[in-house]
Order: sequence, then structure tokens, then C-alpha cells
Amino acid sequence: MSNSWSSSERLLTIPWLSRLSNHDPSLRRKEVSRERKQKWVYKNTQGDRFKRLIKMCGDKLGTDATMVVFDKLGRETGLKEYNALIAICLEKARNSDDDEVALENVSEAFKAFNKMREQGFPVEEGTYGLFLLYFIDMGMVEEFFFFCGSLKEGMSSHSRLGYYEMLLWIGVNNEEKIRELCNYIAADAGEDDFKLKESYLLALCESDRKKDMMQLLEIIDITRISSVNLVSNIFQSLGRLSLESFVEKFLLAFKKCDYGMDHMSRLIFSYTCGIPNLAVEDFFLKFKSLHMKFKITPSSASYEKLIMYCCDLRKVWRIYSLICRHDLKPNTETFRSMISLCVRMKDFDGAYTMLNDLKKLNLTPTTSIYNTIMAGYFREKNSRGALMVLKHMEREDVKPDSQTFSYLIGNCDSEEDITKYWEEMQAARIEVSKHTFMALINAYTTCGQFEKAKQVLLDKGIPVKSLNEIKSVLVSALASKGKLPDALNIYKEIKQNEGTLDPKAVISLIEHFPREGELSILLQLLEELHDPDYWVDGCCRVLLHCVGNKHLRSTIDLLKQLKDKFHNDDMAMEVIFDEVFSMIADEGGSNGLQIGLALLQAIKDELGLAPSRKSLDFLLTACVNAKDLQNSLLIWNEYQAAGFPRNILTFLRMYQALLASGDPKSAKGMLAKIPKDDPDVQRVIEACQKTYGQSIWSKIKKKKKKNKKKNET
Repeated sequence: MSNSWSSSERLLTIPWLSRLSNHDPSLRRKEVSRERKQKWVYKNTQGDRFKRLIKMCGDKLGTDATMVVFDKLGRETGLKEYNALIAICLEKARNSDDDEVALENVSEAFKAFNKMREQGFPVEEGTYGLFLLYFIDMGMVEEFFFFCGSLKEGMSSHSRLGYYEMLLWIGVNNEEKIRELCNYIAADAGEDDFKLKESYLLALCESDRKKDMMQLLEIIDITRISSVNLVSNIFQSLGRLSLESFVEKFLLAFKKCDYGMDHMSRLIFSYTCGIPNLAVEDFFLKFKSLHMKFKITPSSASYEKLIMYCCDLRKVWRIYSLICRHDLKPNTETFRSMISLCVRMKDFDGAYTMLNDLKKLNLTPTTSIYNTIMAGYFREKNSRGALMVLKHMEREDVKPDSQTFSYLIGNCDSEEDITKYWEEMQAARIEVSKHTFMALINAYTTCGQFEKAKQVLLDKGIPVKSLNEIKSVLVSALASKGKLPDALNIYKEIKQNEGTLDPKAVISLIEHFPREGELSILLQLLEELHDPDYWVDGCCRVLLHCVGNKHLRSTIDLLKQLKDKFHNDDMAMEVIFDEVFSMIADEGGSNGLQIGLALLQAIKDELGLAPSRKSLDFLLTACVNAKDLQNSLLIWNEYQAAGFPRNILTFLRMYQALLASGDPKSAKGMLAKIPKDDPDVQRVIEACQKTYGQSIWSKIKKKKKKNKKKNET
């Protein structure tokens, strides 16, 4: 085959449109995360996942049915669960345009609230605040005060309700009531109602009512405010409103009454970070100048906040140079934060520079600091750099801990190294953590020692509460190394023991499931995912498995479930449709095209949605691959039916389809409609003509030759 022919074929297979796998938020995010880490992330998110489970049940079942589910699961319904359900109902009411639907959801919220009170739970701000903020957002004044009246019966102090009352009047723009409350704050009174005045003042600060704040701050004795959190909020508002004169006045007052250096340092930070559009150096200088002016020593907590604030802006080196230039002395934990940020930015030389400066300040480097640098090197697949960290630790007589050995063992590529580090850890009498057992499993599977990876579970040192989590790591590791039957057996064992597989392990099983595997197993695995994000990720993977195996009915059912999950979010569904149809285009052949056409019809008829432009583009590509003229014309008409104007890429693809399916006459007419100013367009046209023109010409010659023989006989 000639070079020109190969070049033409390559040009025709270039994806003219960006592939959707790079833009799918539910798939690509997980893939990138796995590619970057290539190991288990040791994080217990059980509490957060349960909150999401509550939300999912509340969305699907309603409040009463969710309570029943909890009872059947043996899960005691506590304050967190009640608050989550109430929040769901009120959010639905807030987002609804239908008054009847909103009223129904508010009613559901009150049902949950009443059940909570009947069971003897205290009514705390985490609960009643949800209702009051809803009434404020909706401008429901009468309902607000009716609810407050019912609350006061069981509350020992009503002062916190003042915060919400001020927010209410600000929200409905009732200046008369705002002025009335401001006058109340200004009036001299005893200690009993000062808490109420604090609440009013906090609402004013958060609403940035500058004039009212200035008048009140001239009068009120800020040193009487009991909560440092409230004072911190006031100082942040002073920063937003550029009221430095008040800051200096209050700092002086606090210093006279021995408020405490740490608290005053925190207030300076709050004020500084509230100042809008402040450059990093100006931020630092303002922070320093106020400390110096009032002879306040910066607290370690303020240093930590300062560095984290500036490093969020990726300005770690600028803030560090300022610390050095102004001869400030942060503590070890502050250095660890800066070194960690250097490592995250892959600036290992900078991390070592800071480590050396740490010693110059007579501060002792901690194991945690060295672990941070070591982990960074391993993330970058730089084992040599990671082992150099270990040598630095030995030289500085910094003892490794269980996390150090977890990193070392987890990144071993030989059984000898695993044994070496395990024995060193045992000799040092370092307690083995669950992370170490996880690291052993990952290391053994990396080395192909699958039986030894399984034997890790037999270690008597594994805490019972961590066993399921460690088993999940084993399932994930085996699946990723092609040992799916073994991974599924462990999954079945966990199920038999009434355990739960971690969602990451479930995703790993789905991800590495063979194409020829049974669909029923995949659907069962999908039922294990209760977290909404993991469920969408898993569902999309199972969906593509169904498409690849031409399981039309299951594909449609999963698409319906995804549509329900996304609450009719057409944009999210478009992304999924595009991924599905891109796979169909890649599959090629008439069978792939047929399931694509059936899906197109189902999307319109059963899901009630219109196909996306890219979905039609991929279907037209499938028609090219199948050389199917009739269906090419069908898809061509679908663009118009869906309301998509045909662009130059559509014309090019249709031109290709007409040539591929043997209709040169129609192709010539299509070619006349294509602008040829762009050289890239010209090259695509030439590639089409070289690839398909030769095929058509050979067919014409064969037909002529056949007719000639027929005439001769």
C-alpha cells in the first residue's frame, strides 16, 4: 500500500471534534485521579457518604419513607440525619416555582422537625436555623415570627434569634425596623441582653451595612463581646469596609484589658484577609505592621492561616521571602505547611531550602516534614529522590514512623525490598497501621505475588474495624492487575459476612471487568454504590459495557436512570450521549450502526430528549464506516429535525459518507456546498477523494468489464 494512501487514511481518522472522554466530569475526573496516584487513598469518608445517602433517599423516597429505611437498616436516626432531611425538603421548596410543591416540601420538613422533638432531641441552631433562613430568603415575615414563638418555649436563651431577626429586616429592606434594632443596640443596658445585641451586630457586619456599623462601633464596648469568633467576624467586616481606624481603636482597647496575644493576632489576620484586592506583599506588610505597632507577637495559628491564605494563591515563595526579610520566626508546623505546598507544586529544591533554613532557626525537622517530601517524590515516580529523603532522615537522626514505611513498602517493585523494609519496621518496634497493611497488599500485587497479597489478610495484627477497608484495597489491587476472578471471590466473601465494599473498589471491579463478562454481575456491582458521584461514575462505565456488547434494552434502562439522577439536566445527558455514540462510531460495522440508530430513536421516544450535535456527528461517522447510504441520508435529515444548522464539518462528513457508500453523483453536489478557503478543509477533501474515489473507480471498471463480457457472449 502506498504512502499517500496510508496518509489519506490517517487524515480521515483524525477526530475533527474533541473526544468527550476528556470532558466528562463523572468519568475523566476519576481516571485522572487514579492515573496520578496509582495507589489507594487512605481516607475515611464514611460519615460524608452517609449524608449523601440520606440526601439520595430523601430525594427519591421522601421523608417518611427514608425514616422507614433507616429503621430497617438498624440505623438510629440522630440529629445529623434529621437535619439533612430537613435541609433537603427546604431546598426543594426554595427551588420550586410551584407554590403547592413548595408548601408540600415545607410540610415534610416540619414533619421531620416534629418527630425529632417527639424523640427528645434538643432544638439547636443547626436545626432551627434551616427554617429561619428559609423564611428570610422567601421574605415570609409572619411565618418567621410564628416559628420563633414556638421555639422560645423550649429555649433557655433567645439571644441567638436576634441574629436572624436582623437578617430578616435587612432581607425585606425594612429600614424602620433596622433602625429600631440599631437604637436598641446603642442603648445602655445590663449584661443580660448584651448577648442579644451581639447577635444583632453580627448580622449587620455580615451584611456590610457600613453606616450603621460605624455609628454602633463608636458607642459599643467591643471588649464586652464574649466570643472571639464574633469579634473576628467584625474585624473581617472592618477590612472589607476599609475601616482601619476602628481596628486600631479596638486593638488598643483589647491590649489594655489583657485580651490575649493569640486572640489579638487572630483579629489582625481576620482584618487583613478582609481587605479586598490586596497583593501578597501588601497583605504581609499590613499583617506585620499592625503586630509591630501594638507590640503583638504573631501566634503560630495566625502564621499558619497567613501562609495558607497566601499559598492558596500559589505565592508560597513570596511569603517565605518576606518572612526571612523581616526576621520573623515561624514554628515547625508553619514550615511543614510551606514545605507541603512546595512539594505540591513539585518544587523539591525549594522544599529542601526551607528544610535547611528550619535548622538555622534551631528548629528540629519532624518525621512528618520528611514524609511530606518523600510522598511527593513517590507521586512523581521518582524513587531515587524518595530514598534520598530516607538518607537525610538517617543523617539527621530523625526516626521513621509507620507512615514512612507505608510509603516505602507501597512503592517497592521487588519482593526483596518489601521484606527488607518490613523487617526494618519490625526491628524498630514501630506499630503497624492499617495503611501499612494496605501498602503491603499493593506492593505484593505490583510484584505479581498475588497469594502473598491475599495472605496479608491473615495477619492477626489487623484491627477488626479495619478489616473490610483492607479487604477493599485487596479487591481493587487484584482487579487492576487482571485477577478479576480472585477479586470477585473476595467481594462475595465480604457480602456473605454482611460487610460493605468500599466504592473505590467497586469502581475498580467495574473498570477492569472483561468485555465478555456477564452483565448481571456488573448490574449487581452498580447496586453496591450509594454515593451519588460514585454511582454516576459506575453507571457510565456499565453503560459503555452494554453499548459495546449491543445490550440495547439495558443501555436504555441505564440512560433512564441517569436522566432521573441528573434531574433532567440536558447538558449532563448530552455529555453521556456523546460518549456513547463516540463508542458506536469507533466500533464500526453495520451492527454498531444498528444499535446506534435504535438508541437514537429511544432517546427521542422513551427519554423525551433531543440528540446532541456531536451524537449525530458520531452516528454519521458510523454510517461512513458501514458504507450505509440510506442511513447516512436519515442522519442528515436528523440535523434539521433537531434544529442544528449544518456546519462545514457536517458537510465534510456527509461528503465522506456519500463517497464511501458509492454515490459519487450526490457527493459531487455536496462538494459544491463546501467552502474551500481553508487549507485543512482542502486536505480533508483530497484525502476523501483518494481513499474513496479509487474504490468507486474500481467498481465502475469492474461493472464495465462485466457488461463487456456479457455483450461478447
